[in-house]
Amino acid sequence: MISNVMMMIIGMAVVTYLPRMIPLVALSGIELPPFVQNVLRNVPYATLGALIVPGVFLIQEDIWFGITGAIAAFAVAYLGVNVIVVVMSSILTLIVYGLVF
Repeated sequence: MISNVMMMIIGMAVVTYLPRMIPLVALSGIELPPFVQNVLRNVPYATLGALIVPGVFLIQEDIWFGITGAIAAFAVAYLGVNVIVVVMSSILTLIVYGLVF
């Protein structure tokens, strides 16, 4: 049992590490064109948006619950504060929303 668990952990580590290591090694000496650099620079934002937006609309039966939390998060994030402050302000807004409605 322990050996199966260890083999799974090692296998997952390899599968997680290889897709990160191979491009780093393969592209280390290559200068990418500016267009490709700009596209790759925006990938984290696109991925984050794809993960967050469905959660905003599917969080509860009341669609305004998620929209209210997202508006609060966007408003505080626009001010340029730390991510923890953004998350906490969204949570506090949703606590107040839950108590009022």
